[in-house]
Amino acid sequence: MSIFKYQNQDIFYEIDGEDNKPKLLILNGIMMSTKSWIPFVDTLKEHFQLIRLDMFDQGQSVKLDYFYTQEIQINLIKALLDYLKVNQINIAGISYGGEIGLLFACSFPNLVKRLMLFNSSAYTNPWLKDIGDGWIKAGEKRDGALYYKTTIPVIYSSKYYEEKLEWMQNREKVLLPVFSNPIFLDAMERLTRSAESFDVRNNLKDLNLPVLIVTAEQDILTPRKDQEYLYKNIKNANWVIIPEVGHASMYENPSIFTTLITGFFLIKDIEYKI
Repeated sequence: MSIFKYQNQDIFYEIDGEDNKPKLLILNGIMMSTKSWIPFVDTLKEHFQLIRLDMFDQGQSVKLDYFYTQEIQINLIKALLDYLKVNQINIAGISYGGEIGLLFACSFPNLVKRLMLFNSSAYTNPWLKDIGDGWIKAGEKRDGALYYKTTIPVIYSSKYYEEKLEWMQNREKVLLPVFSNPIFLDAMERLTRSAESFDVRNNLKDLNLPVLIVTAEQDILTPRKDQEYLYKNIKNANWVIIPEVGHASMYENPSIFTTLITGFFLIKDIEYKI
């Protein structure tokens, strides 16, 4: 268990893998925590020194008592890298974590070696904001079952949901106490509201680093058009589409998830000779 102090608050992080390996910071989706990546740690630490972080209001890090913007998470990451004496980092982020990764790369371009974005967008559009408002209103009811039904089914493809129905039903039982906890629900409201002002459209042209954009074909929350926009507006971007998966693509197809990460961050620049 690793804790560092930022603004006199406890921030939780985990490091796995040897120090001489390429460093990879993996950023959580909005409901995720460092524990969410446990199924992938053994594989990723063979190739990287893996850094996992619970941002403000996530996992085992401090729960705040005020609203904020995502800038607070950007400054938190910078403080963590300073604390760890890391001069340059690879970043992989999914959804909310992808937004934070984009903002961080725009704010501190010299600190980011390569950037990988799963199910991300360039701004919070009205569609996504209204979905977030729905989550907030469900959370205000303090009804764990309602919050679960509002938030979880839409992050999976319908195919996966149906094929894994028994697992999903068991997952609901596990999550109901969490989703009934006012501390968790208030933290989720703050995290959701922090993303309302997210917009990097005017900054994308200035990004000058290798970026891999990953689309989940059946993603409802951040559909393909959002990643297509990123691809067309980031000069060094590549784009991959994973078929038949939803927003939680890493769980629906973990082998593709780990393959993309290891391939993108480990491949060296190739000079072709004819």
